[in-house]
Amino acid sequence: MLLGEICMRHVVSVERNTSVQEVARLMRLHHVGDVIVVDISARGTTPVGIVTDRDIVVQIIATGLDPARLTAGDLMAVDLVTAPEDQGLFETVEQMQRHGVRRLPVVDKLGCLVGVIAVDDLLEFFSIQFASLAKVAVKERVHELHARA
Repeated sequence: MLLGEICMRHVVSVERNTSVQEVARLMRLHHVGDVIVVDISARGTTPVGIVTDRDIVVQIIATGLDPARLTAGDLMAVDLVTAPEDQGLFETVEQMQRHGVRRLPVVDKLGCLVGVIAVDDLLEFFSIQFASLAKVAVKERVHELHARA
């Protein structure tokens, strides 16, 4: 299965000059823990950073900075890691582990934002698959018992 098949297509995004206070408001409004920072051009919407709820708490609130005076561009991680939508899920897990990130913007062949994937999304997907595998083992035993009867 490919990443583009399970990533969240509804992405909350902002431009670099959006205030951190507005970013926090959008997170609350949309019930999300991250906002993707983008540059918008004629080519499309390109992810350039990410701001998480943890970033706001640890870097702004805990240090007493004013979230209304700082922007998403000030706060975003500059070494953004993205994943192509045609990447496999196991490769995505390896990429997250290698880079130590819990969320990845998902991009198309042109590098434009098409979605986002989080560790929680992958855990949900794989847990459903593992539950299906467990049912196979149970079903096999039932078929075997009926075959012997």
